[in-house]
Amino acid sequence: MTVFVDANVPMYAAGRDHAFKAASARFMLAVARRRVDAVSDVEVLQEILHRYTAVRRPAVGFVVFESFASAMPMIHPVVIDDLWECRAILKDCGDVRPRDAIHAAVMRRIGVRTIVSYDRHFDGIDGIDRVTPDAVP
Repeated sequence: MTVFVDANVPMYAAGRDHAFKAASARFMLAVARRRVDAVSDVEVLQEILHRYTAVRRPAVGFVVFESFASAMPMIHPVVIDDLWECRAILKDCGDVRPRDAIHAAVMRRIGVRTIVSYDRHFDGIDGIDRVTPDAVP
């Protein structure tokens, strides 16, 4: 089974002490060792840069960006059809943020149903199943 990796997983893995850090780090190591069939999209990389720049830690963001990009076997582009699907998701699901809807749209296009994320907004999107890193074998 292929899973899509959300931005919060590599950020928790690389971040300060937190309840999600250890499980996220183990999961990302399994991805890097190709023990988990994982993909992501370019918007996740943008989210990493955005977050670390916003908290004035761009150098850390560059390291997380490079580590994540290197660990992922496939990072999908976002294409215009994804934005139309994103719009439809936002229209149908009132409690979803645009960035999450973009990931869901990419997932639908590439045929991946499961996202590894701590973000509960994905729970309201039809056809998307969210799991946390500790739930991935």
